[in-house]
Amino acid sequence: MQGKTGETGKAREGADMTERLDTAPACLEGSEQRAPSALDTPALIAESLSALVEDYGLSGYVLITVPGETSTDFSSSVLLTSWPEEMLKSYDHAGLVFGSPVIERLRNSTIPFLYDSEATNRRRADGKAEIAACLFEKYGLPRGAYFPAHNSAGLRGALAFGGRRAALTAREMIELNAVANHVFTRMVALTADRSARADLSRREIECLSWASAGKTSLEMSEILGLSEYTVNHYLNRATRKLDAVNRPQAVAKAVRAGLLN
Repeated sequence: MQGKTGETGKAREGADMTERLDTAPACLEGSEQRAPSALDTPALIAESLSALVEDYGLSGYVLITVPGETSTDFSSSVLLTSWPEEMLKSYDHAGLVFGSPVIERLRNSTIPFLYDSEATNRRRADGKAEIAACLFEKYGLPRGAYFPAHNSAGLRGALAFGGRRAALTAREMIELNAVANHVFTRMVALTADRSARADLSRREIECLSWASAGKTSLEMSEILGLSEYTVNHYLNRATRKLDAVNRPQAVAKAVRAGLLN
């Protein structure tokens, strides 16, 4: 049984992580010297989640987007995890994403819930209850909890923690649930930034760079030796790729993605 000191420490850990996630966007926006605690990379998020795992006496975590009805594997939905790679491969090899009571619940509910791999998998209708339960037992994750999350665009996900300890208390569920949405939203944004970095062409980045310097389309066309129509085409395409509503927002997103200095 945890004492008051232990509970206070865990509450503080959850609050500290939430504060770091809240301050991360401000650090990303324009400070040349970012605060070291800002969770602006997947590695820093993973480090903080691992600290929570240790502090709560758990064994691992997984951050996911909720697999759709047509998903054929689980691994492609994983954003971050401390699960061993072999466990993910075994999960997918056994086809456990199909008929998973946990995945089904995440698709239909936004309420956090506890899981017990043996009891939960008894609800499987595909005859794979023992395979699933043994897999989670083998890797030290027989019990834990899932915390549904979503971002502003409505993308649904979840943060889960597991281990061999007794079930999380109601207070611990509240503390970890407070972290889930922040983590999911931040990780999805970072993933989108990486995708944007990979998708923009050299010309699109050049045009955005000159736009960030305050140049008009006409001025850019003269600098780059292109027609004004072509410059606008590149800027409009970059704006769509960055999911921005106008040129200034596209420039701001490109800066956050590390595309522009």
